[in-house]
Amino acid sequence: MQRTRGLLHEALGSLIHEKSYDAIVVKEILGRANVGRSTFYAHFRDKDELLVSGIHEMLRAGATAGVPGATDRYDGILRFSLPIFEHIERRRGAGDSMVHPRGQPVVHERLQLVLAELVAADLGRAGRGNAGRGYRMPLDLLARHVASTFVLVLNWWTESTDPLPSAQVNDLFRALVLPTLAKALD
Repeated sequence: MQRTRGLLHEALGSLIHEKSYDAIVVKEILGRANVGRSTFYAHFRDKDELLVSGIHEMLRAGATAGVPGATDRYDGILRFSLPIFEHIERRRGAGDSMVHPRGQPVVHERLQLVLAELVAADLGRAGRGNAGRGYRMPLDLLARHVASTFVLVLNWWTESTDPLPSAQVNDLFRALVLPTLAKALD
């Protein structure tokens, strides 16, 4: 079961680098993964669910790797950023093409939604110590801010002709969101 899901994730991932996401059909994914139609539909409703599942899988893999040097209270909330930036840096280093330009908005939109859900859950667990100061940031707005800022930085970085190393891009992302997190959570 995990093997089949992995094959389907890999197939969609490779197709996303070759052509627009909207142009990809399930039949192509099946052919690339060498998986039957009934097997695909036993796991996923459609290619969108497969994409979201792949994003979750990538985030889980990054989370199990841990955050080296995690020292502040926001590292748990932002644990996704460096692994994603490193993943993209490895793909670039291997000479892999980036997500097809016409498919990138769709993929990054799904990534942003998944990250907003993840961050919202983490913020809920982290607690909100700001009740006494009169500053109330709605949890869903804060989560969307973090996720959209991440995608903004990701887009900027992937469009750069002379990209910075992943660790530096992660530092830039953190510099943009940490002040807001600190104000909202401290």
